[in-house]
Amino acid sequence: MRLLPTQLCRPGMRLAKKIYSEEGTILLAEHVELTSKLIDRLSEYGVSFVYVEDPKTADLKIPDVLKDETRHRALTEIRSNFRDIMERPNRKGTVTYPFIDKPFRHIMNMVLDDLTDQKDALIMLMNMGIVDDYLFQHSLNVCVYATLLGIAAGYSRDELMTLGLGAMLHDIGKTQVSTTILKKQGKLSAEEYEEMKRHAERGFWLLKDEPNIPLVVAHCAYQHHERLDGSGYPRGIKGDEIHEYAKWIGIVDSYDAMTSTRVYKNPMLPHQAVESLYAGTGTMYEQRMLQFFRDKVAIYPLGLTVKLQTGESGVVVDLNPSCAHRPIVRVLYNENGEELAIPYEVNLSEDLSAMIVSVNDEQKRFASGA
Repeated sequence: MRLLPTQLCRPGMRLAKKIYSEEGTILLAEHVELTSKLIDRLSEYGVSFVYVEDPKTADLKIPDVLKDETRHRALTEIRSNFRDIMERPNRKGTVTYPFIDKPFRHIMNMVLDDLTDQKDALIMLMNMGIVDDYLFQHSLNVCVYATLLGIAAGYSRDELMTLGLGAMLHDIGKTQVSTTILKKQGKLSAEEYEEMKRHAERGFWLLKDEPNIPLVVAHCAYQHHERLDGSGYPRGIKGDEIHEYAKWIGIVDSYDAMTSTRVYKNPMLPHQAVESLYAGTGTMYEQRMLQFFRDKVAIYPLGLTVKLQTGESGVVVDLNPSCAHRPIVRVLYNENGEELAIPYEVNLSEDLSAMIVSVNDEQKRFASGA
């Protein structure tokens, strides 16, 4: 299979992985043949990348980090509970919502069971093949990313439960922001931006008195936009004033936002997003946390088309958990763009002279059938 931008998909191609609806149910299954209408619909729904079948990489298998049942249950609960809060009176957070404790803890137990079965799993984009409302999928993505980091950092299950809940509920304050602002196409006005920023404080007030929800979870909602140098919001706190969990969530929240399709922008690929995060080293984010994050992110996802410094190009077919930024590449084309009769693989963690210099250069060739 190969990872392909939706705009480069052509009728007759077949899906290699499922497309999910906003509820987490399967919308299109593997092996479905794409038509012009389906491709247009996927683009309209904001699906920027899909996996398609490719004989040259037919042996490539990409397991889902979450089971279908977990994904479906999580998105259903996030969606229904967030919408319930949106529709309730008294939007200033002066009433509690004791109904959220049990379902979200149950979701976290399912997520933990799925993720602890794959302790060495790297963080790989979860936004491919998703038809969704951004807020709901984003909440699940940030939860999964933060939990994977917590597992790698050696947190206990109780600590992972709290971190995961904080990540899943970090944007709950957006239930108190007008959907006109949340879904606005184009840049927010200064007044709209100030209103959007209030979601952090509103999230804290919604969660701080929740029965059986740890107070630190409320502080994750409050602090996930605070930054190391005090340049964040809503309080401009800095350094050790920011809880460690909120620092992790701040990193993965930014990463997922950059790698997701939004109404006003196209998504970045992981290596671009990580590079952007690194621009904030020591000012916005702690260097040690960014380094740890980088080491746990599949900067070049499986199935991605890459070009090497030799001019040859191919597809990422395996990852190196101990060296996430140096995957295994199956070389398919020579430096002149001619298809190799016998492809071969380069393990970038062993051949240190080999380097990825660009991505996606050969995807148009694949899409055209050349």
